[in-house]
Amino acid sequence: MGTNNTTIILADDHPLMRKGLRDVIEEEKRYTVIGECGNGRQAVEKVRTLRPDIALFDIDMPGMDGLEAAAEIIRQKLPTRIIFLTMYDQENIFNRAMDIGAFAYVMKESAVAEIMDAIRSVAAGKYYVSPSMSGSLLKRNNAASVQPALIPSLSLLTPAERKILKLISEQHTTAEIALELSVSPRTVESHRSNICQKLSVTGNNALLKFALEHKSKL
Repeated sequence: MGTNNTTIILADDHPLMRKGLRDVIEEEKRYTVIGECGNGRQAVEKVRTLRPDIALFDIDMPGMDGLEAAAEIIRQKLPTRIIFLTMYDQENIFNRAMDIGAFAYVMKESAVAEIMDAIRSVAAGKYYVSPSMSGSLLKRNNAASVQPALIPSLSLLTPAERKILKLISEQHTTAEIALELSVSPRTVESHRSNICQKLSVTGNNALLKFALEHKSKL
């Protein structure tokens, strides 16, 4: 990664957020924003075609969320380093982001200086986590020394899919899940099918069995 011209892509569904980030980043001449997009599918395509050094991803994007997009980029072995810039401070989402292979996890509420520190660190090949997430990082590091790693395939699930899997682990029916999430039963069935594919789960009641066995990790 060249220190004189680090290329960056911004993926966030809020245009004003992207504009603010671009303005701040490009104040430092060694960084160039070469692309922007508003959803995860576009993000994957731009990373594939433009091959930026760094991609800043929001997690909550339409079509394909940031976690899915990052997982796809890493699956394709693209060299881009991922920074998650997000509002999610939940420990489970932080862990999923890091399990996928993110280089940095930064809260959107952070000061501009912190966001730029993250970009500098990642450009130098180092990891960066917002100080506000230091407690989650410590727990993660401690858990790694005493517990088995989280099943890798769980990190491929979107927040919506993970929520549905948790409800399945609580033995809710499709109709009950649809009512809980204010969606149609057909939407729930579609999510269930996607979850089974990602987890390589097949057979009658196999998804329920998986959910029950891994309930503590959801």
